[in-house]
Amino acid sequence: MSEDRPDRTDRPSRQLARDFRLDKTNGKLAGVCAGIADYFGIDVTLVRILFVAGTLIGFGSLLLIYIAIALIAD
Repeated sequence: MSEDRPDRTDRPSRQLARDFRLDKTNGKLAGVCAGIADYFGIDVTLVRILFVAGTLIGFGSLLLIYIAIALIAD
């Protein structure tokens, strides 16, 4: 490679592959919302509000997704 073009290995690497874990210590029901909040680095209250709003708007479909995450991630 030429010296004026930086190599791709010179870029700082971000850790993209993180493990999703249920956060049962900070969780209310199964720790799904707390685990999602921890994974993305956002407030757990925001995730809970979005889950409730999505469940009401989506006629309960997010409730099924919540149960599936709780069973699969455990």
